[in-house]
Amino acid sequence: MNSTSNSYQKAEDFWLPLDNAAKIYPAIQSKELTSVFRISAVLKERIKIGNLLKAIHSIEERFPYYKVRLRKGFFWYYLEYLNIPISLEVENQRPCREFNKRDKNKLMFRILAIETRISIEFSHILTDGSGGFEFFKSLLTMYFKQRGTAIPEDFDYIRPDTIISKEEFEDSHNKYFKENIPPELKQPKAFHLPFSLNPLPRFDVLLAILSVNEIKNRAEKKGVNMTVYLIALYLFVLQDIYENLNAFSRHKKNKRLRIQVPVNLRNIYPSKSMRNFSLFVMPEIDLRLGHYTFEEIIKTVYHRMQLETDEKLINKIIARNVGSEKKLFVRGIPLFIKSMILYFKYYSLGASQYSGVLTNMGKVKFPPEVSKSIEYFVVTPPPPNKILKINCGVIGFNDKLVLSFGNITKSKEFEKKFLKFLVQQGIKVKLTKY
Repeated sequence: MNSTSNSYQKAEDFWLPLDNAAKIYPAIQSKELTSVFRISAVLKERIKIGNLLKAIHSIEERFPYYKVRLRKGFFWYYLEYLNIPISLEVENQRPCREFNKRDKNKLMFRILAIETRISIEFSHILTDGSGGFEFFKSLLTMYFKQRGTAIPEDFDYIRPDTIISKEEFEDSHNKYFKENIPPELKQPKAFHLPFSLNPLPRFDVLLAILSVNEIKNRAEKKGVNMTVYLIALYLFVLQDIYENLNAFSRHKKNKRLRIQVPVNLRNIYPSKSMRNFSLFVMPEIDLRLGHYTFEEIIKTVYHRMQLETDEKLINKIIARNVGSEKKLFVRGIPLFIKSMILYFKYYSLGASQYSGVLTNMGKVKFPPEVSKSIEYFVVTPPPPNKILKINCGVIGFNDKLVLSFGNITKSKEFEKKFLKFLVQQGIKVKLTKY
């Protein structure tokens, strides 16, 4: 950045190296594998476009680290400030579309509106779900202020007139990297769903709306929280699909079922970064040991989540991710070779090691003055790759928990089994689509 002060009163021209988590995405992204996630709010009344445009205008200078474009250096990609207005688009295409990295005059996030739904879509090159949601929270709050809603003074959101902290720009992976920590070991390959792919465009999203209280009560009866309950159910459904394969298919398939679960590291370290600062933990079951009951899976997931979110083990993952890029010989490799290496590592060491993804954004909280005007929120993770095929995003608001199943296959077997189990537990499920 071109300033050495600890805060920024206004946006200036600057450039930023990609944060550690972002470096993989330019190497792997494509028209299908977009690395773009979406967060949506469905309101109780039709959107007032004039108010939304004023809200966008009021906050756009407060988040300069998102008003950037991707540029290509000799050794690394980097982000360069792009001084153009944030536009509002009418939503008329499939969710989570790519941002073309060859388009040098467009931002890598978009704001979309249609009828009662406001959405933001971010490239993971810029930020993770927690950073993106802070932006979205400010946007929605300013929208309701424009509508005449009184916002309580003690409501915690990023106000347009507050000073921009230098900490918001930082790569917290590098900040909290510790030397001389043994890295994580490579894990065996995981089971992957056998379903055939959809024709292009493949990505399809199914939404299921549940009662937060109903599923919370079921989880508490098992002695766990909702996240552990849903991860266990994900593994239970994968096991059921595996066990219903014919003997030859079962023999060929890997026997480990492993779910990738993003963890917001801002809950572990005192980071104020608005860029990527999350890592993945991967609870698993090993089918070579036999069939697991749902209760056994819950117990396994609970203890794995407790263990893998321990700060010392998180330090090992950070050491693995950051340590390799700090090596001199790696830093000296030209970008086009680095990109080929990252692409290979993503498929051989990354996507092959997990069977599914479950992203839980937790429960969204707004003051009652705002909450009364919102029906529910939706979080949709980026389209899954051709190995993974299906993923799930989770977000709660008031008493509505929304599951967003992203699927690139011809089959809906996974979603049917997942939701049928919930219904059998006495949880009402309402299906809807984007």
